[in-house]
Amino acid sequence: MVDITHKATTLRTAVAQAVVKVSKIETIQAIENDTVPKGNVFAMSKAAGLLGVKRTPDILPDCHPLPIEFTSVEYQVNGLEITVVFTVKTIYKTGVEVEAMHGASVVALNMYDMLKPIDKGIEIHAIKLLEKKGGKSDFRDRFRKDLKAAVVVCSDTISAGHKEDKAGKAIIEKLESCDVKISDYIIIPDEIDDIQKQAKQFQEQGIDMVIYTGGTGLSARDVTPEALIPLLDRRIPGIEEAIRNYGQDRTPFSMLSRSVAGTIKDTLILALPGSTNGAKESMDAIFPAVLHSFRILKGARHD
Repeated sequence: MVDITHKATTLRTAVAQAVVKVSKIETIQAIENDTVPKGNVFAMSKAAGLLGVKRTPDILPDCHPLPIEFTSVEYQVNGLEITVVFTVKTIYKTGVEVEAMHGASVVALNMYDMLKPIDKGIEIHAIKLLEKKGGKSDFRDRFRKDLKAAVVVCSDTISAGHKEDKAGKAIIEKLESCDVKISDYIIIPDEIDDIQKQAKQFQEQGIDMVIYTGGTGLSARDVTPEALIPLLDRRIPGIEEAIRNYGQDRTPFSMLSRSVAGTIKDTLILALPGSTNGAKESMDAIFPAVLHSFRILKGARHD
């Protein structure tokens, strides 16, 4: 199956339909009057759909098992056609589009099975997804496309040429995937004056965000938070919490990181871990959602 361990958990909703077309009005009347020999068609088919949606990963090999936290089945009768509208919700890392379509198709198949003794001309068609919500694609159009970022690697060993930077490059890769332009990429030692100088300089240049990697641990030379916090106009605790919560689900050591998020005027300042995995996971935890902050900084109303 596709690896979804890097994805963040969000509310996911999908609505699908299937259309059952009978061949005579007497069939519709039998359903509405509850005189179908095999029982109540709407109730039995709904039950079949609820069971079916839960078994989707058992039928389709690439579907992830996930918690189905809400389902609903609605019927719309129009002439000889019965439209099944099937809704599924979950709070998880991946969507429920296939689950909703599977549920709608099982409802339709059960209706077919119950009605075939009294109607040999039944058809099932128009199984399709009507709507989906949740995940980063649902929010992509809300982000500005003209943002610029500077990436600052804080490391004595890397700045001295004793080690190759991988964390900074991982951050750049994520930024580029979110359509953020890289205005600068530098490596500096773990010195408070150097760290502060870069933050002030990039803010004065109008850079939208400055992302530091390294110096957020507990060693004596880890001074990035001490350098940046006095410069911040406002902290953004929610970003810091999201980074650590996401990381803690993947390693028990994430709680030891002192990641920092805040603003200097309209510039977003982030201080992330210096390890490659720590930097990458931190970016996965908050991007692209963190880009919404620039709409708020510019005075846009919350949706």
